[in-house]
Amino acid sequence: MNEKRKDTARIRQAVDLATAAHEGQTRRTGEPYIIHPLAVKKILEEWGMDEDTIVAGVLHDTVEDTDVTLEQIKEEFGESVAQLVDGVTKLGKIRKNMKDLDTYLPETKDNFLRLMIATGNDIRVLIIKLADRLHNARTLSALPPEKQKKIALETLEIFAPLADRLNMGRARVELADLAFSYVDPKRYAYLKDLIEKTNKQGEKALKQIEKEVSELLKKEKIEFEISGRVKSVYSLHKKLAKHDQNMGEIYDLVALRIIVPDITSCYLTMGLLHSLYTPMNGRIKDYIAVPKQNGYQSLHTTVITKNKKIVEFQIRTREMHEYAERGLAASFYYNEQKLTENYKEGKIQHLPTNLLWITELQDAAAKLRDGKKVDLKKLRLNLFADKIFVYTPKGDIIDLPKGSLPLDFAFRLHSEIGSHVVGVKINGKMSNLNRKLEHGDVVEILTSKNQTPKSSWLDKIITPHARQKLKQALTRQ
Repeated sequence: MNEKRKDTARIRQAVDLATAAHEGQTRRTGEPYIIHPLAVKKILEEWGMDEDTIVAGVLHDTVEDTDVTLEQIKEEFGESVAQLVDGVTKLGKIRKNMKDLDTYLPETKDNFLRLMIATGNDIRVLIIKLADRLHNARTLSALPPEKQKKIALETLEIFAPLADRLNMGRARVELADLAFSYVDPKRYAYLKDLIEKTNKQGEKALKQIEKEVSELLKKEKIEFEISGRVKSVYSLHKKLAKHDQNMGEIYDLVALRIIVPDITSCYLTMGLLHSLYTPMNGRIKDYIAVPKQNGYQSLHTTVITKNKKIVEFQIRTREMHEYAERGLAASFYYNEQKLTENYKEGKIQHLPTNLLWITELQDAAAKLRDGKKVDLKKLRLNLFADKIFVYTPKGDIIDLPKGSLPLDFAFRLHSEIGSHVVGVKINGKMSNLNRKLEHGDVVEILTSKNQTPKSSWLDKIITPHARQKLKQALTRQ
């Protein structure tokens, strides 16, 4: 499926246009700028994207950085490519307006989400942006240290979770690990070394287990592929944080992955593994019957071998594996919708139910463009699992940590608003400052010039940003 596709006439035409347009421009590495669009093209090809997306990937920086216009792109490559380039250009402009590292991430999340709604008529915009970010993350070493950290933080906070939300596992792992190596280089180096040492120590035992399993599956006449999977550095970092840094609790540092032809073979293989080794209680997960939120499907089981080794197995079909690796990008390959009207409009049919938020996003965007009202509370966009999204009465989106209170919201809007709060309306009804905000709430802060900040408000705040602003206001007072 990842075989090298031959460039079409349109792709070659796009490469020629981009090469001419970026002539004389260089990257921070000193290389000609065209290296970047060509790298984005290669990534999109590896993900199995359609021709329009690849063409737009090649041209994604031309409107912003050269004399090429959207009209020209529309004329030469059609409406669909022009819309994709326009969407990516808008995303780029928002990033350029953010200078201050301290406020960068919250602002980026707010604006990124608004922009997702604005460009949500075509999810391929986000896939191009992920490819663009992946190549930039691979070449971060050319940037000055402060910029490296800023881009790496944004990658960890926004783009890796976005890849995860689209179930693009391979992209998520690479984005997160590259970014983490700049955000916390010492921790990254320590964990990478730990993984390598553990992997080396267990290599011989793992080969023996692989041999035993292979012999059993051959005997049972099950077609299969088996390979090792090493846990990524950032995944290990997050998992250790959950388990008080206790490595003894990490059972999936190295896992064996078995790919079989169909779902029946998945369950049959798991049964055979359990006849060979002892399954660990509470460590069997059936993500085939109940997929993860992002559509991921696989059987997971952790077993204790005859030599008392603990090993995790992941069992899935080829299609499940492609989807786990490339996620939504794989849908473009499997659904073969390139000729349908829906596809031309940028909509994907037959999405797994857990990815229906994409369809909701597209429908909301279409209504907003037509000037219709949208019930944003019904727009379930769980892109950042630990966040809630609440709205101002004007419909601006503000993201806050779960458990946030009205004063957190007020200080996020502006420290002047936060300092003069006299009350709050939530969803049109008077409420109090102790009420936890919920995803989708419309929050109106009531203020008075006569009100002054109170030290008792420190008990009604959970975010560091609001706490800092309130303390500053109290000091001034």
